[in-house]
Amino acid sequence: MWRPDPFYLIVADADALGRLVPLGVRLVQLRLKDQPEAETRRQIGLSRDICAAHGAQLVVNDHWQAALDLGCDFVHLGQEDMDSADFTALRRGGVRFGLSTHDEAELDRALALAPAYVALGPVYPTLLKKMKWGPQGLDRVRRWKAAAGATPLVGIGGLTPERLPGLFAAGADSAAVVTDIQQAADPVARCREWILATRECAV
Repeated sequence: MWRPDPFYLIVADADALGRLVPLGVRLVQLRLKDQPEAETRRQIGLSRDICAAHGAQLVVNDHWQAALDLGCDFVHLGQEDMDSADFTALRRGGVRFGLSTHDEAELDRALALAPAYVALGPVYPTLLKKMKWGPQGLDRVRRWKAAAGATPLVGIGGLTPERLPGLFAAGADSAAVVTDIQQAADPVARCREWILATRECAV
């Protein structure tokens, strides 16, 4: 079974991906928002090539059809995206998928689809976007891992290097990071800190 790297970087565009992946990132999600279709496909293709050159796994958020068309082999889908995704086509194309979950019903739905991983969030308060779910906390991480069994669990939301030991001890297999790097004064230096911290915690 595929296992996620303990550090799961999430970036907003191919430029950020191109700056950070060469630092040693092994797992990265491209989360493009509000881009024209042609630009979306350009950035996905560029990100695919960057990741291939550096031995990193690219995960394309939301845009499953473009990922399939462009030869990408991993997508991430939110609950709304799951309604329109063609899981048969993804499986036929050899495309793995990770799925977002926030409550027990969503977790049951996700696990029934045999995903490569399930994500739980926000674990802690997050400034990234308004969400109808409050912080999930480490107790829920433990419950999710018990329910997910062998399916890898990704924690996301409000994470910092200092919170990693608790997250991994609660059962998460990977820490997905957006804001802490995206809004850092020096994203490159902060990304290096994260790589080192996750390697140490996951030993």
